[in-house]
Amino acid sequence: MKTNIHPEYNHECEVHCACGHTFKTGSVKDVLKTDVCSQCHPFYTGKQKNVEAGGRVDKFMKKFNLKNEE
Repeated sequence: MKTNIHPEYNHECEVHCACGHTFKTGSVKDVLKTDVCSQCHPFYTGKQKNVEAGGRVDKFMKKFNLKNEE
């Protein structure tokens, strides 16, 4: 096996989110930038929208104003 091929692990990596939240974690990089984190993600903040999505047939019928006859 080859020696000294793995990158150095940094235990104090700083993570910056687009919302402004900053925290520390471990990584091979010194700084990480993310789009969402646990402070701004809709699932964790409780602002998630549960939209009742219909099937493909329902969307087609609604798009062309057709009645669904079964």
